[in-house]
Amino acid sequence: MEPRAGVSKQDIREQIWGYMESQNLADFPRPVHHRIPNFKSKKTLLVPTPRLRTGLFNKITPPPGATKDILRKCATSQGVRNYSVPIGLDSRVLVDLVVVGSVAVSEKGWRIGKGEGYADLEYAMMVSMGAVSKETPVATIVHDCQVVDIPEELVEEHDITVDYILTPTRVIATGCKRPQPMGITWFKISLEMMEKIPILRSLRAREQQAGKDVTLQGEHQHLPEAGRQQTVPLSVGRRPPDTPGPEANSMEAGPGSPPGEGAPLAADVYVGNLPRDARVSDLKRALRELGSVPLRLTWQGPRRRACLHYPDSAAAQQAVSCLQGLRLGTDTLRVALARQQRDK
Repeated sequence: MEPRAGVSKQDIREQIWGYMESQNLADFPRPVHHRIPNFKSKKTLLVPTPRLRTGLFNKITPPPGATKDILRKCATSQGVRNYSVPIGLDSRVLVDLVVVGSVAVSEKGWRIGKGEGYADLEYAMMVSMGAVSKETPVATIVHDCQVVDIPEELVEEHDITVDYILTPTRVIATGCKRPQPMGITWFKISLEMMEKIPILRSLRAREQQAGKDVTLQGEHQHLPEAGRQQTVPLSVGRRPPDTPGPEANSMEAGPGSPPGEGAPLAADVYVGNLPRDARVSDLKRALRELGSVPLRLTWQGPRRRACLHYPDSAAAQQAVSCLQGLRLGTDTLRVALARQQRDK
C-alpha cells in the first residue's frame, strides 16, 4: 500500500479509503470515504465539540449509574449535546495529550486528515488559548494500513504533525522535529468559517486587542456587483459531503456571458468542462493542493464552469500553466485565460 511518486494528499486519501472499504476494516459510519476512519481498538477517546459549533471543548460527564450503552453515546455528537458542559476560553484548561484523527500518517510524523482542516484549526485554537505548548505530545490512532509513506512536500505550514502513532499492533515514536503551528493563521480563515464557528470570533477579538494581525482571507477584496453572480472565498476548512455548497445559491450570468464579474479581466482564469456532479469544494481542494489559490472563485456549477480571479495577469498566466491537465474525477478540465476564452 505504498503511494506512487508524484501523488497528492487527495490521492493518498482515496487510496486509504478504497482499501479500508474493500477489506471491510472500517466501523460505522460507512462508507468511509470523506471521513476519518473509525474502527474498534479498545481505547477510550474524548473528542472536541463536533465541527466546533458550540466552542472548542466540552466536558463530558456521564450520569450516575450510566449503562454501557449510555457510555458509548457519550463519545458521540449526541453524547456531547446531552451529557456535557462547554469549557470557556477563560477556564485555563491545560491539555496533557492531543489525540487527533487521521486518514493517513507516515512513520516520520506527517499526517493527512479528511481534508476539512478542523484538526489543524483545533490545535491552532488550543495554542491561542494557552491550552497546549510545543512540548504537548500529539498522537494519532489508526489502522495498520493507514501508515504509509507521505512526501514531505505535501506537508504545509499549518499542518500538525504527530509524535506517536498507535495501531492495533504497535506504537510508533516518530521523532518528528518539525515545529507545530503556533497559533491561528488568520489570513487563511474565511468569513464563512468565522460565521460558522463562534469561538473563532472570540479568539480573533482577543488577538486583535493584543495587537496581532488578524486580517481574514479576502477581507479587503471588493464585493461583487449587484445582479452579478456570487463569488466564493477559498476557506481553510471544508464542507461536509451532505451540506449544500455555495453553488446552491449562486446566480448565473446572462446567456452567452462568461463566468466572472462583468467582462473578464487579464487576471481571470476560465475553468470549463467541470463534471456535472462537481462541487465548488472539489475545485477549491484541487487548487489548494496545486498551490494555485486565487483571490476569489466564481462558481457556475450548472454551466459546468468557474472563473478564478488572481491579483494580476502574471499570476493568472502562471495558474493556467500549473492547472493544465487538471482532472476532477474522470474529466480533464479546460483551463485558459478568460479573455482568450471569450475571443474563441
